[in-house]
Amino acid sequence: MKKLILFVIVFVFAFSSINTFSQDDEMKKWMEYMTPGDMHKSMAKCVGTWKTHNKMWMDPNTPATEVDGTSTGEMILGDRYLVMKHKSTMMGMPFEGMSIDGYDNATKVFNSIWIDNMGTGIMYMNGKWNESTKTIDYSGQMVDPMTGGMTDIRSTMKTNDDGSMYMEMFGKDKSGKEFKWMEMTMTK
Repeated sequence: MKKLILFVIVFVFAFSSINTFSQDDEMKKWMEYMTPGDMHKSMAKCVGTWKTHNKMWMDPNTPATEVDGTSTGEMILGDRYLVMKHKSTMMGMPFEGMSIDGYDNATKVFNSIWIDNMGTGIMYMNGKWNESTKTIDYSGQMVDPMTGGMTDIRSTMKTNDDGSMYMEMFGKDKSGKEFKWMEMTMTK
C-alpha cells in the first residue's frame, strides 16, 4: 500500500512538472509570436506622409498613365501592423485605397491586404524578405472583374538608401502573360 501511495505521489508530481513546463513553453511561444521585432521596425519606416508618383499600364503595349498623389502610413495595434492610405486619381476619377500589412513571427511571412474605391474585392498577398535585393517579394491573387475569377499578381517593395520607397506590381494580360501593371515611387 505504501508503494502504491508513493507511486501516486511521484506520478502526480512528475505529471504536474511536465504540465508546468508545457505551460511555460506555450507562454514563451505566445510572447515570441506577439512581440514586434526587426521586421515590424522595418515596416515602421513607412510611417508619415509621402508624396507618390504612380505609373500605370492597362496593356503592355500602351504608354503609362502617370499621376501624383499622397500616402500616409501609421503603425497600429502596438506597432504590429502598418496601415497605408493612398489618394490620387485614376481614369480621371478620385482614387482612394488602403493596405494593411503585417509580419507573422511564427511563419516568417509578410501578409498584405488591399482595398480601394475602384472595386469591391479584397486583394491578398504574402511574401518574404529577399536579402539579396533588399525587397519584400509578394505574391497573391485578386479578382479579375472581366471574368469574375481569380488572377495571380505579384509585387516588390523596396526602401531605398535615401529613404524613398519603390513598389512594382505585376499582373497578367489577356493571353496570361505577365507584365508590369504599376510602379510607384514614394518620397517624403
